Amino acid sequence: MTTTHFGARLAEAMGRHGPLCVGLDPHPRLLADWGLPDDADGLRVFSGRVLDAAAGRCAAVKPQSAFFERHGAEGVRVLEEVLAGCRERDLLSVLDVKRGDIGSTMLAYAEAYLADGAPLAADSVTLSPYLGYGALRPAVDLARATGRGVWVLGLTSNPEGAEVQQVGSPSVAARVVDQVAADNAGLAPFGDVGLVVGATLPATPSVLGLDLPGAGAPVLAPGVGAQGASGADVARVFAGLTDRVLVPVSRGILAAGPRPDDLVRAVTTWSGQLRRDLAPG
Repeated sequence: MTTTHFGARLAEAMGRHGPLCVGLDPHPRLLADWGLPDDADGLRVFSGRVLDAAAGRCAAVKPQSAFFERHGAEGVRVLEEVLAGCRERDLLSVLDVKRGDIGSTMLAYAEAYLADGAPLAADSVTLSPYLGYGALRPAVDLARATGRGVWVLGLTSNPEGAEVQQVGSPSVAARVVDQVAADNAGLAPFGDVGLVVGATLPATPSVLGLDLPGAGAPVLAPGVGAQGASGADVARVFAGLTDRVLVPVSRGILAAGPRPDDLVRAVTTWSGQLRRDLAPG
C-alpha cells in the first residue's frame, strides 16, 4: 500500500515524463511482424522489449488484458510479469480490463486488480459503469484504500459508444462525470477516479454536456495514432485541461519494433510531440 493517492502519483509521473502512455497490445499480427510466435513466449519477449523502451521515457504503460487472456493461464502469467516489470521500472500501470459488475462479483474483480499483494495488482484499471456507477463502489473504495486508481468509461473513442453514452438529457456520460466529481472532491492536483474520454470526439466535452473541469479527474484519451486523432486534436478537445490528460499510443509505437533502438526512438518521438502539442498556451 502506498500512502500517496493515485492522482498525485500520476501528476508527478506526468510532470516528469509528459502525457504519453505506451499501449502494450501484443496483437497476433504484431507478434508475426516482430518474428515472434503467437504464444506465451512471444508475449514475454514482446512485452519485455516494450517495457525496456518505455522505462524512463513515459508516464505509464497500458497493457490490454485481452491479448494476454487469449493465451489462457500462461498468457495471464505473462501479464503478471508485465505488471511486476512496470513496478521494477517505476512505470505506472493502467491495466485495461474494462470490468463492471455488481456486489460480490465486483468486489472480486477489485481484489484481483487493486488489492495489495494480488498477482495482477496494477496501479490503476479501466472500469465500465453501465451496470450503474454505484455498482463500481467496491473498486473505487479499494483503490482509494491502497493508493491505486480507476478509469471509468465516459465518452469513448469508438463511434458505437454514442448509442449508449450520449442518450438522455443530461446524457448517460454526463451523469457518470457528475458522480466521478463527487468521488474526487477535495483531492489535488486531481483525483484517483479518472475518466476515459476519446480524443476522437467531434466537439469539446463541454459542448457535449460534460463538465470535465468540475470532475477533478485525470483523463485517459484514447484515439491518437491508428484511430486517427493527433496530439493537436487532443489539445483542441481538451483545451484548458491538457495538464491532466494521459494519452495512450499503441500501434503508432509498437509498429516500430522489433529492434529495441527503433522502439526507443518511437517512444521518444511520440513523447516529445505530445509534450509540444499539449504544452499550455
